[in-house]
Amino acid sequence: MFLKKKIIKSTSNYWDNICNLKKAIENADAIMIGAGAGLSTSAGLEYSGKRFFDHFSDFADKYGLQDMYSAGFYPFETLEEYWAYWSRHIMLNRYLADIGKPYADLLSLVKDKDYFILTTNVDHCFQRVGFDKQRLFYTQGDYGLWQCSKACHQKTYDNEKQVTEMVIQQESMKIPSDLVPYCPYCGAPMTMNLRIDGTFVQDEGWYYASNRYNDFLKRHENLKVLYLELGVGGNTPVIIKYPFWSMTSKNRNAVYACINYQEAFCPPQIEKQSICIQADIAKVLRDLQADK
Repeated sequence: MFLKKKIIKSTSNYWDNICNLKKAIENADAIMIGAGAGLSTSAGLEYSGKRFFDHFSDFADKYGLQDMYSAGFYPFETLEEYWAYWSRHIMLNRYLADIGKPYADLLSLVKDKDYFILTTNVDHCFQRVGFDKQRLFYTQGDYGLWQCSKACHQKTYDNEKQVTEMVIQQESMKIPSDLVPYCPYCGAPMTMNLRIDGTFVQDEGWYYASNRYNDFLKRHENLKVLYLELGVGGNTPVIIKYPFWSMTSKNRNAVYACINYQEAFCPPQIEKQSICIQADIAKVLRDLQADK
């Protein structure tokens, strides 16, 4: 449907774009937020560089790992090593991470509006900062949940207590064998509830959230909807970016806003309905707060 050509709208008209986005927020009957990894990065949840080496220098030295993203796919030889890495990763990014100001600023902007959030992020920052759980759909999973690695049943399990014990008791990059989690049904090892292959478990909560998302879209068809895209990259555009483009093109009352540090763009078909801001998300949300 859309041409491949990208229309880049640079920050040369940054303050005009901020003004236009403020008006779009004020005038919207509903705000549909789509959030990707760029939002959490702007909030300080860096997966590489100093933050990675401060917490995983031992894994970096032994295995040559350079960042948390690629480390999550490393084929560790034992489950004791696998969970030593993952327990630290989960604790750092799901339970202990400071919630950056961009999330708080976003909440302040939309808390009095009819909003819903679709996110590919799995760090739980939205809920931790105070967003309404009933207005959230974590489509790709949650660091705070485990599932059977064989997906023998469609249920997930909270992991905070077990992860805490793994972090406390691990030595030499291994957890005690008696802490390795196994499926209570089939006995297979447990794994993260993250969408990395066809075994991803979509539990009852996932389907409830999916239904709330679809209901939100239906209730606001043809109304003044702001599709606010924050930090969405090119890994999974079919989840947020492409649907937002499509829904904007079908609703002449809609506005599409794309905020991205590296590449903010829209297709030609919706250019007149779009606000694209290529800048740091934290700065944009902060500037939108000015004189609010």
